[in-house]
Amino acid sequence: MLKLSVVIITLNEEKNIAKCLEALQGLTDDIIVVDSGSSDKTEEICKQFKVNFLLRKFDDYSSQKNYGNSFAKYDYILSLDADEVLSQKLFSSIEKIEFGENEFYGFNLLNHYCGKPIRFGGWYPDRKYRIWNKNYGKWEGKIHEKIVFSKKPKRKLIKGNLLHFSFENRQVHQQKSINYAKLMAQKEFESGKNYSYLMLYLKPFYKFFSMYFLKLGFLDGKNGFFIAKTSAYASYLKVFEFFLKKKHKNNCI
Repeated sequence: MLKLSVVIITLNEEKNIAKCLEALQGLTDDIIVVDSGSSDKTEEICKQFKVNFLLRKFDDYSSQKNYGNSFAKYDYILSLDADEVLSQKLFSSIEKIEFGENEFYGFNLLNHYCGKPIRFGGWYPDRKYRIWNKNYGKWEGKIHEKIVFSKKPKRKLIKGNLLHFSFENRQVHQQKSINYAKLMAQKEFESGKNYSYLMLYLKPFYKFFSMYFLKLGFLDGKNGFFIAKTSAYASYLKVFEFFLKKKHKNNCI
Protein backbone atom coordinates (compact mmCIF):
# COMPACT_ATOMS: atom_id res chain seq x y z
CA MET A 1 0.00 0.00 0.00
CA LEU A 2 0.93 3.64 -0.44
CA LYS A 3 2.95 5.29 2.32
CA LEU A 4 0.29 7.91 2.90
CA SER A 5 -1.67 8.78 6.04
CA VAL A 6 -5.25 10.04 5.75
CA VAL A 7 -6.60 12.43 8.40
CA ILE A 8 -10.34 13.11 8.71
CA ILE A 9 -12.14 15.29 11.28
CA THR A 10 -15.72 14.47 12.27
CA LEU A 11 -18.73 15.60 14.28
CA ASN A 12 -22.04 13.77 13.84
CA GLU A 13 -21.19 12.49 10.36
CA GLU A 14 -23.14 9.21 10.33
CA LYS A 15 -24.67 10.14 6.95
CA ASN A 16 -21.32 10.67 5.24
CA ILE A 17 -18.42 8.90 6.93
CA ALA A 18 -19.05 5.39 5.57
CA LYS A 19 -18.84 6.57 1.93
CA CYS A 20 -15.68 8.50 2.72
CA LEU A 21 -13.98 5.51 4.36
CA GLU A 22 -15.17 2.97 1.78
CA ALA A 23 -13.53 4.97 -1.01
CA LEU A 24 -10.19 4.82 0.82
CA GLN A 25 -10.05 1.05 1.18
CA GLY A 26 -6.94 -0.40 -0.45
CA LEU A 27 -5.16 2.93 -0.66
CA THR A 28 -3.48 3.07 2.74
CA ASP A 29 -3.22 1.24 6.05
CA ASP A 30 -3.16 4.47 8.10
CA ILE A 31 -6.47 6.33 8.44
CA ILE A 32 -6.90 8.69 11.40
CA VAL A 33 -10.30 10.05 12.43
CA VAL A 34 -10.39 12.91 14.94
CA ASP A 35 -13.89 13.23 16.40
CA SER A 36 -15.03 16.16 18.53
CA GLY A 37 -17.78 14.39 20.45
CA SER A 38 -20.33 12.94 18.05
CA SER A 39 -23.67 11.97 19.57
CA ASP A 40 -24.78 9.89 16.58
CA LYS A 41 -23.35 6.65 15.13
CA THR A 42 -20.17 8.20 13.72
CA GLU A 43 -17.85 6.31 16.08
CA GLU A 44 -19.71 3.03 15.61
CA ILE A 45 -19.45 3.31 11.83
CA CYS A 46 -15.77 4.29 11.92
CA LYS A 47 -14.91 1.27 14.02
CA GLN A 48 -16.31 -1.00 11.31
CA PHE A 49 -13.27 0.08 9.31
CA LYS A 50 -9.60 -0.16 10.20
CA VAL A 51 -9.07 3.39 11.51
CA ASN A 52 -7.35 5.07 14.43
CA PHE A 53 -10.35 6.77 16.08
CA LEU A 54 -9.40 9.67 18.37
CA LEU A 55 -11.53 11.94 20.55
CA ARG A 56 -10.61 15.60 21.05
CA LYS A 57 -12.60 18.65 22.15
CA PHE A 58 -12.99 21.07 19.25
CA ASP A 59 -11.01 24.32 19.43
CA ASP A 60 -10.75 25.23 15.76
CA TYR A 61 -10.28 23.41 12.47
CA SER A 62 -6.52 23.93 12.27
CA SER A 63 -5.88 22.60 15.78
CA GLN A 64 -8.12 19.60 15.16
CA LYS A 65 -6.38 18.69 11.90
CA ASN A 66 -2.88 19.24 13.28
CA TYR A 67 -3.73 16.98 16.20
CA GLY A 68 -4.64 14.22 13.78
CA ASN A 69 -1.47 14.83 11.78
CA SER A 70 0.62 14.25 14.91
CA PHE A 71 -0.56 10.61 14.94
CA ALA A 72 0.22 10.00 11.26
CA LYS A 73 2.49 7.02 10.61
CA TYR A 74 3.80 8.38 7.31
CA ASP A 75 5.36 11.70 6.28
CA TYR A 76 2.81 12.42 3.56
CA ILE A 77 -0.74 13.26 4.59
CA LEU A 78 -4.04 13.42 2.71
CA SER A 79 -6.50 15.67 4.54
CA LEU A 80 -10.21 14.99 4.00
CA ASP A 81 -13.53 16.08 5.43
CA ALA A 82 -16.09 13.41 6.27
CA ASP A 83 -18.39 14.52 3.43
CA GLU A 84 -15.66 14.10 0.79
CA VAL A 85 -15.22 10.96 -1.31
CA LEU A 86 -12.39 9.97 -3.65
CA SER A 87 -13.56 9.29 -7.21
CA GLN A 88 -12.11 6.16 -8.82
CA LYS A 89 -9.97 8.34 -11.10
CA LEU A 90 -8.55 10.30 -8.19
CA PHE A 91 -7.92 7.09 -6.23
CA SER A 92 -5.93 5.75 -9.18
CA SER A 93 -3.95 9.00 -9.54
CA ILE A 94 -3.02 9.07 -5.85
CA GLU A 95 -2.09 5.40 -5.93
CA LYS A 96 0.50 6.12 -8.65
CA ILE A 97 2.26 8.97 -6.82
CA GLU A 98 5.97 8.57 -6.18
CA PHE A 99 6.58 10.97 -3.31
CA GLY A 100 9.59 13.28 -3.31
CA GLU A 101 10.93 15.28 -0.40
CA ASN A 102 8.62 18.30 -0.32
CA GLU A 103 5.72 18.15 -2.76
CA PHE A 104 2.21 19.57 -2.63
CA TYR A 105 -0.46 17.66 -4.57
CA GLY A 106 -3.74 19.16 -5.77
CA PHE A 107 -6.89 18.01 -7.58
CA ASN A 108 -10.34 19.32 -8.44
CA LEU A 109 -13.24 19.34 -5.99
CA LEU A 110 -16.62 18.55 -7.53
CA ASN A 111 -19.36 19.87 -5.24
CA HIS A 112 -22.73 18.11 -5.10
CA TYR A 113 -25.85 20.08 -4.26
CA CYS A 114 -29.06 18.28 -3.30
CA GLY A 115 -27.49 15.14 -4.79
CA LYS A 116 -26.48 16.68 -8.13
CA PRO A 117 -22.98 17.75 -9.28
CA ILE A 118 -22.50 21.50 -9.79
CA ARG A 119 -20.18 22.36 -12.68
CA PHE A 120 -20.77 26.10 -13.12
CA GLY A 121 -21.25 29.28 -11.11
CA GLY A 122 -17.61 29.30 -10.02
CA TRP A 123 -18.01 26.04 -8.08
CA TYR A 124 -16.00 23.92 -10.52
CA PRO A 125 -13.18 23.31 -10.95
CA ASP A 126 -12.61 24.15 -7.28
CA ARG A 127 -8.95 23.23 -7.00
CA LYS A 128 -7.73 21.93 -3.64
CA TYR A 129 -4.21 21.03 -2.55
CA ARG A 130 -4.52 18.43 0.20
CA ILE A 131 -1.51 16.08 0.03
CA TRP A 132 1.75 17.27 1.55
CA ASN A 133 4.74 16.36 3.71
CA LYS A 134 3.91 16.99 7.39
CA ASN A 135 7.58 17.80 8.10
CA TYR A 136 7.28 20.97 6.01
CA GLY A 137 3.69 22.12 6.45
CA LYS A 138 0.95 22.50 9.05
CA TRP A 139 -2.55 23.97 9.25
CA GLU A 140 -3.01 27.58 10.37
CA GLY A 141 -6.07 29.84 10.63
CA LYS A 142 -9.41 29.51 12.42
CA ILE A 143 -11.95 30.39 9.70
CA HIS A 144 -10.01 30.03 6.44
CA GLU A 145 -7.55 27.37 7.53
CA LYS A 146 -4.67 26.74 5.15
CA ILE A 147 -1.43 24.78 5.06
CA VAL A 148 1.59 26.95 5.81
CA PHE A 149 5.03 25.68 4.82
CA SER A 150 8.44 26.22 6.39
CA LYS A 151 9.97 25.65 2.95
CA LYS A 152 8.23 26.28 -0.38
CA PRO A 153 6.98 22.97 -1.83
CA LYS A 154 6.79 21.84 -5.44
CA ARG A 155 3.14 21.95 -6.55
CA LYS A 156 1.77 19.10 -8.65
CA LEU A 157 -1.73 18.65 -10.08
CA ILE A 158 -3.16 15.16 -10.43
CA LYS A 159 -6.21 13.92 -12.34
CA GLY A 160 -9.56 12.99 -10.84
CA ASN A 161 -12.25 14.66 -8.74
CA LEU A 162 -12.76 14.75 -5.01
CA LEU A 163 -16.54 14.44 -4.64
CA HIS A 164 -17.95 16.82 -2.05
CA PHE A 165 -21.41 16.15 -0.56
CA SER A 166 -21.76 19.10 1.81
CA PHE A 167 -25.28 20.31 0.95
CA GLU A 168 -27.92 17.59 1.16
CA ASN A 169 -30.68 20.21 0.93
CA ARG A 170 -31.13 23.94 0.44
CA GLN A 171 -31.83 24.60 4.11
CA VAL A 172 -28.38 23.27 5.07
CA HIS A 173 -26.79 25.54 2.45
CA GLN A 174 -28.70 28.57 3.72
CA GLN A 175 -27.74 27.98 7.34
CA LYS A 176 -24.07 27.37 6.55
CA SER A 177 -23.97 30.53 4.44
CA ILE A 178 -25.53 32.60 7.21
CA ASN A 179 -23.12 31.25 9.83
CA TYR A 180 -20.13 31.84 7.57
CA ALA A 181 -21.25 35.40 6.73
CA LYS A 182 -21.45 36.27 10.43
CA LEU A 183 -17.99 34.81 11.10
CA MET A 184 -16.50 36.79 8.21
CA ALA A 185 -18.20 39.99 9.38
CA GLN A 186 -16.61 39.54 12.81
CA LYS A 187 -13.21 38.85 11.29
CA GLU A 188 -13.34 41.89 9.00
CA PHE A 189 -14.57 44.12 11.82
CA GLU A 190 -11.68 43.03 14.05
CA SER A 191 -9.18 43.59 11.23
CA GLY A 192 -10.29 47.23 10.83
CA LYS A 193 -11.80 46.86 7.37
CA ASN A 194 -14.37 49.41 6.30
CA TYR A 195 -17.35 49.48 3.92
CA SER A 196 -19.45 52.21 2.41
CA TYR A 197 -23.21 51.81 2.83
CA LEU A 198 -23.48 51.44 -0.94
CA MET A 199 -21.78 48.05 -0.62
CA LEU A 200 -24.90 46.69 1.10
CA TYR A 201 -26.47 46.64 -2.37
CA LEU A 202 -23.52 46.47 -4.75
CA LYS A 203 -21.87 43.37 -3.26
CA PRO A 204 -24.95 41.10 -3.35
CA PHE A 205 -25.91 42.35 -6.83
CA TYR A 206 -22.46 41.66 -8.22
CA LYS A 207 -22.25 38.28 -6.46
CA PHE A 208 -25.48 37.09 -8.07
CA PHE A 209 -24.69 38.54 -11.51
CA SER A 210 -21.20 37.06 -11.49
CA MET A 211 -22.21 33.56 -10.38
CA TYR A 212 -25.43 33.19 -12.37
CA PHE A 213 -24.49 34.94 -15.62
CA LEU A 214 -20.72 35.51 -15.96
CA LYS A 215 -19.82 32.08 -14.52
CA LEU A 216 -22.76 30.36 -16.25
CA GLY A 217 -24.56 29.25 -13.11
CA PHE A 218 -27.83 29.16 -15.07
CA LEU A 219 -26.53 26.00 -16.79
CA ASP A 220 -26.98 24.17 -13.47
CA GLY A 221 -30.74 24.88 -13.64
CA LYS A 222 -32.75 25.62 -10.49
CA ASN A 223 -29.82 24.66 -8.27
CA GLY A 224 -27.62 27.20 -10.04
CA PHE A 225 -30.19 29.94 -9.39
CA PHE A 226 -30.60 29.03 -5.73
CA ILE A 227 -26.83 28.86 -5.17
CA ALA A 228 -26.34 32.32 -6.69
CA LYS A 229 -29.29 33.72 -4.73
CA THR A 230 -28.05 32.29 -1.42
CA SER A 231 -24.51 33.55 -2.05
CA ALA A 232 -25.85 37.02 -2.83
CA TYR A 233 -27.84 37.06 0.42
CA ALA A 234 -24.74 35.96 2.35
CA SER A 235 -22.81 38.89 0.81
CA TYR A 236 -25.55 41.27 1.96
CA LEU A 237 -25.67 39.73 5.44
CA LYS A 238 -21.90 39.98 5.90
CA VAL A 239 -21.90 43.73 5.24
CA PHE A 240 -25.09 44.23 7.29
CA GLU A 241 -23.58 42.41 10.28
CA PHE A 242 -20.42 44.47 9.89
CA PHE A 243 -22.38 47.72 10.21
CA LEU A 244 -24.28 46.38 13.24
CA LYS A 245 -20.99 45.69 14.99
CA LYS A 246 -19.64 49.10 14.03
CA LYS A 247 -22.80 50.84 15.30
CA HIS A 248 -22.65 48.92 18.58
CA LYS A 249 -19.03 49.92 19.07
CA ASN A 250 -19.79 53.60 18.42
CA ASN A 251 -22.70 53.53 20.87
CA CYS A 252 -20.40 52.14 23.57
CA ILE A 253 -17.85 54.92 23.20
